Amino acid sequence: MPVKSIQLGQVWRNDENGSNYLVTKLYNEVFSQYAILRQADANAANSDTIRVKVQKNSEGQTLPGYTYTQEAQDF
Repeated sequence: MPVKSIQLGQVWRNDENGSNYLVTKLYNEVFSQYAILRQADANAANSDTIRVKVQKNSEGQTLPGYTYTQEAQDF
């Protein structure tokens, strides 16, 4: 589900395992934008971060393999 723009603090759910991830950093590399995600649970301080390339289209932005959870209010 695309959003207008990906921002810090958004929560995205991994489509494979159902875990929630928090966007902790956004940065640009030449022509691409990347989001750094950290698992949003009690073990977040001990878990690794994940780098995901932001996909942009006419509908907005999305993270491939992740679903934006805050519009559904089910996180």
